[in-house]
Amino acid sequence: MTSHPPIGVAVVGYGLAGQTFHAPLIQATLGLRLAAVVSSRPDAVHADLPDVEVVPDLNAALARDDIRLIVVATPDALHAEQSIAALKAGKSVVVDKPFAVTLADAEAVAAVAAASPGVFSVFQNRRWDADFLTLRRLIAEGELGEIAVFESHYDRFRPTVTDRWKDKRDGGVWADLGPHLIDQAVQLFGAPLGVYADLQAQRQGATAIDYAHVLLRYDRLRVILNMSHLAAEASLRYVVHGTGGSFVKHGLDAQENQSKAGLRPGDADWGVDPSPGVLTQQIDGETRRTTPTPERGDYPAFYAAMRDAILGKGPPPVTADQALTVMRIIDAGRRSAAERREIAL
Repeated sequence: MTSHPPIGVAVVGYGLAGQTFHAPLIQATLGLRLAAVVSSRPDAVHADLPDVEVVPDLNAALARDDIRLIVVATPDALHAEQSIAALKAGKSVVVDKPFAVTLADAEAVAAVAAASPGVFSVFQNRRWDADFLTLRRLIAEGELGEIAVFESHYDRFRPTVTDRWKDKRDGGVWADLGPHLIDQAVQLFGAPLGVYADLQAQRQGATAIDYAHVLLRYDRLRVILNMSHLAAEASLRYVVHGTGGSFVKHGLDAQENQSKAGLRPGDADWGVDPSPGVLTQQIDGETRRTTPTPERGDYPAFYAAMRDAILGKGPPPVTADQALTVMRIIDAGRRSAAERREIAL
């Protein structure tokens, strides 16, 4: 990497995504330089990043020759518009998920990306969760045999509706957390044959979906995705059953909370899973429960792969086609809930 000057990066937006995920990961990646943040809150940015320039709008970042990568970390409604503007300016783009509000907008972004000299990717960071990496290894090693049921949870307890834009976003929790769970399932099993979704606003005063129970149908495999904002006991993460055993995991990956607490990639505890899952197998008629050696979470791998892709040394960490598959499933889920039937992909 020392043979190349660092790639200049601008992060657009400095809310949770920009502050907790993108800025720290970019700064931790050799070969990337956080050159600017687009924000209307320069004091908040400089409190964390005193040496990083704050610019007032996206056009100011696009006009700079020293910035090659634009990271779109703004609210969903701006993702497609800002991604297209950056791609048309010849920049590479990382956009937070979902990378558009509608499937049609997502397809428009992908079409522009295909014709752009820049590299395009969507920030599906939870491919690098510690527990997902562990589960992926167990499946690859055959510890669970043929998977029959894959149940994935991302539950929370937020019973009071707030004025935050996320509590009003189009698609609600299905658009917010659904892309994480969908992308992980597709990474393991490919695209499903059909989607059946039960989506509902359950909290008093809620205008956006805050409950999602979605079945992805494969040939024999069944994938269940569950998201709720009314789960006081919200620790369940995975329940996976196969012909060779079961894997049950509680607790969410630690990297987000570690970043909020001030830890950074490279710190000794970064990515360590504080609550490894349990593997249950029947061996010689006996039930054996073991704790598999957990993988370490590795969000920095996303930006290392993005750097290499910009330098022509590998594919984007998440391709436009992969991101479109996620968007098609989100769209199918919305249609399924509205029509109360399975939607074939």
